[in-house]
Amino acid sequence: MSTDTASGSDPADTEEMTMREAIRLAMREELERDDDVFVVGEDVGEFGGVFEVTSGLVDEFGEQRVRDTPISEAGFMGAAVGAAATGSRPVVEIMFADFLGVCSEQIINQMAKNRYMFGGKTEMPVTVRTTEGGGMGAASQHSGTLHTWFAHFPGVMAVAPGTPAAAKGLLKTAIRSDDPVFVFENKMIYEQTGEVPLDEEFTIPLGQASVEREGEDVTVVATQRMVGESLDLAEDLAGETSVEVIDLRSLYPLDTDTLVESVNKTGRLVVADESPLSYGTHAEVASRVMENAFFSLDAPIQRVGVADVHIPFSPALEEEVLPHGEDVRAAIDRVV
Repeated sequence: MSTDTASGSDPADTEEMTMREAIRLAMREELERDDDVFVVGEDVGEFGGVFEVTSGLVDEFGEQRVRDTPISEAGFMGAAVGAAATGSRPVVEIMFADFLGVCSEQIINQMAKNRYMFGGKTEMPVTVRTTEGGGMGAASQHSGTLHTWFAHFPGVMAVAPGTPAAAKGLLKTAIRSDDPVFVFENKMIYEQTGEVPLDEEFTIPLGQASVEREGEDVTVVATQRMVGESLDLAEDLAGETSVEVIDLRSLYPLDTDTLVESVNKTGRLVVADESPLSYGTHAEVASRVMENAFFSLDAPIQRVGVADVHIPFSPALEEEVLPHGEDVRAAIDRVV
């Protein structure tokens, strides 16, 4: 089980807030803490972001540190790479993860490779925040779950929080990192609430999963929206099947130890992630467990995710394509 870090005020001092509020609080605290931090992206200023995550920050910190940009992802991502290489700590908001392809050159060939190609003599403290996932009828170009792409590139790290506390702690760690970190936020859980530490030094190390609920019969490793769905399901199954739920939190680096420890106990694994099933996060988690806990497995590993299709615009078809708690239940039934 992971151990999150906090210092300063009483770590038990928490407040219930939404995922959106926790992310905004993390940015506010880091903007106050470090003058080198600035936020940049389309409509992040006066408009407050397309999902209102940056609302009010421009009033507190001004237009130089909360900067609106033209609709040119390649342009402002490249500017952020240059700013990071010369001492700043940009926090870049990309409205929808689907748009990351527009600035893939700046990410893959510049941001990810800079420290390597300069022999470690440069730093690249860029944080990229972006929303992903379906469920709001936004059609294919605004509904993809792309986090596996960026967990795959050497030189960058990727996280996908499933709770408000994880969102705050991981974002603060990302902003303080000297390497690029992508923070993937599922747009459908911005209103999800949870207890969040108020300590301004509360951070969560990259590469640490969190056991959100302990169980004995089956391990469910989940990300983002599927964490909450899996926890609700585990509560429903209590007394029938004991389900251990792990919020993966960090995609790269991946916390193999926590996964293996859990599967050694339960003997069964379900991986629930809202991304296409082929060649993705599910496969990496399954491979790590197979390599390190094969003889503990009592049943084949099951995957719950999106079939290898785009997200439809039709609400009925979108609902059919996206994974839900009942899909996790069916996977549990197959392994128990």
